[in-house]
Amino acid sequence: MKRTVYILFCIAAFSSCLKGVLDKQPLDAISDAVVWNDQALIDAYLTQAYLQMYILTNETPNADWASSDDWNGPFIVNELSDECMRNWVVGQSQAKTNGITITGGVLDWWEHAYTVIRTLNEFIKRVPAAPVDEHFRKVRTAEARFLRAYNYFAMVKRYGGVPLITEPQDINASYDELYRKRDKEQQVYDFVLSEMDAIVNELPDRSSTEYGRPSKYTALALKCRAALYAASIAQYGTVELQGLTGISAAPDGYYQQAYDAAAQIMQSHQYALYNADGDKVVNFKNVFLQKNNPEVIWAKRHDYVQRNTGGNGWVWDFFQAPKPHAWNAGNQNAPYLEMAEAYEHVDGTPGTLDRTAIQQGLWSMEELWADKDPRFYATIYTQGTPWKGSAVDFHNGLLLPDGTVQNSGSYQNVPAKGVQSVDNSFGTGFGVMKYLEESKDNMSERATSGTDWQLFRYAEILLNYAEAAFELGKAGEALAAVNQVRERAGIAALTSISREKIRQERKVELAFEGHRYWDLRRWRVAVDLLSVNRSGLRYILDFASGKYRLEVTEHIDGATSNPVFYERNYYLPLTTARTGNNPNLVENPGYH
Repeated sequence: MKRTVYILFCIAAFSSCLKGVLDKQPLDAISDAVVWNDQALIDAYLTQAYLQMYILTNETPNADWASSDDWNGPFIVNELSDECMRNWVVGQSQAKTNGITITGGVLDWWEHAYTVIRTLNEFIKRVPAAPVDEHFRKVRTAEARFLRAYNYFAMVKRYGGVPLITEPQDINASYDELYRKRDKEQQVYDFVLSEMDAIVNELPDRSSTEYGRPSKYTALALKCRAALYAASIAQYGTVELQGLTGISAAPDGYYQQAYDAAAQIMQSHQYALYNADGDKVVNFKNVFLQKNNPEVIWAKRHDYVQRNTGGNGWVWDFFQAPKPHAWNAGNQNAPYLEMAEAYEHVDGTPGTLDRTAIQQGLWSMEELWADKDPRFYATIYTQGTPWKGSAVDFHNGLLLPDGTVQNSGSYQNVPAKGVQSVDNSFGTGFGVMKYLEESKDNMSERATSGTDWQLFRYAEILLNYAEAAFELGKAGEALAAVNQVRERAGIAALTSISREKIRQERKVELAFEGHRYWDLRRWRVAVDLLSVNRSGLRYILDFASGKYRLEVTEHIDGATSNPVFYERNYYLPLTTARTGNNPNLVENPGYH
């Protein structure tokens, strides 16, 4: 019992595990009065909220093993987008091929959200009167309000309007108090934005905050993102259910808030694009590997110790790395060929391949992928990508001297297939390189990746600023912000700007960071872009030359299981279980 609770109160983001405090008396006998009179126990109470916020690791939906950040959780939101598919079983992601239904279950953040919110509401109510250091009270209360707002933002982008509960609920309260109706979507967004305004000057600057805790710039970053989302909903969405979904206000007010919040971060000079390495590929890899670098505004911290031994590692490398150094699956997120093509050449020309031409003759990888945006090589691996002193091997078939293709066994000691096969499938021919730490052995045990998951980074702020500026008619400022990102990447500057160019830059810069799915939803383009069956690439090794015959694999998600995104899927369902438990909740449109 003592060991269990002690680990519960430990978190890598903080410097002390509070062992001395928790040894004061039996752990199951610490009274309410003791907690709110002891600074260390107050900190421990707030730590519980962090531990319950599974969404801090790329929208991980819950603590259930299969969908936690100890297993599949961090990969789901990527697989639902147009970035990649789940590789382990072709077409396995039923929410992608069947659409999200009224039963829900995908990316849900409801019961866990309200558990966290109740913890935070109690904290926010009790701490201001606690007999502890005044500065501590002020900062921790602001921190709790930030976390509560972050939870409500996570909910509103999923469901639209939700019940806004900002006080601890009494079990003896009236029916209407306990079974709350949904507030309007606009009210929830406005709450998040107003909370950030209220606490921004209560939180510490970056220089004085503990790494892993939110600072004033974290609050500005959340305001920037939330305001941008609200602006998009106001501009492109439809108001239904008397405002439970959709925003009736004009978008410009929200764009202005996003613009102003981004500008404050930019003008603070507290953050900058990471640019320490001369090699642009290495540099972009290190954006995600170097802890607490100048680009990181807020991160979910991890160490290299497995969870079941008391550590705070996670599963990224174990499931994403290429074979033979990965677990027997690996390569979970398999990027589409279209995602690889989205990366331009360094001179700014499109990266789209001529699919007729590439399926004729033989190709080396240098010929196929020459002069691509360095972010391509730092974000995606494919055939021949250097890895741990060797090279990734996706080849699937051996072209023999007589012109036939051998699909099994070997020919003169050359195997017909490379090692990258997962469940006898080579997926799309691509994997995710971003966040992989090649120098570490994070693949022999499941949850031992130690990279920190970056929740807000400076490049996103620049791109948010660009989008808001463009929509406000400030095209020159938008162009300058996008070109800062491109210059760091090592590709040609743009000479003009458009909405599509800004969206394109977000797609490649923020790939596999959990943004794309939400971006497509808020822009209301997901029905078109997520109802498309995409492609992969088959590499057939030519025995004689060492080059490859290429085959574009169409309908890679499965010929009978095309991806589909319905109009209703712009919001997740509340589900029949929740509306049954609370008759005051109205289900979202299209799920009846």
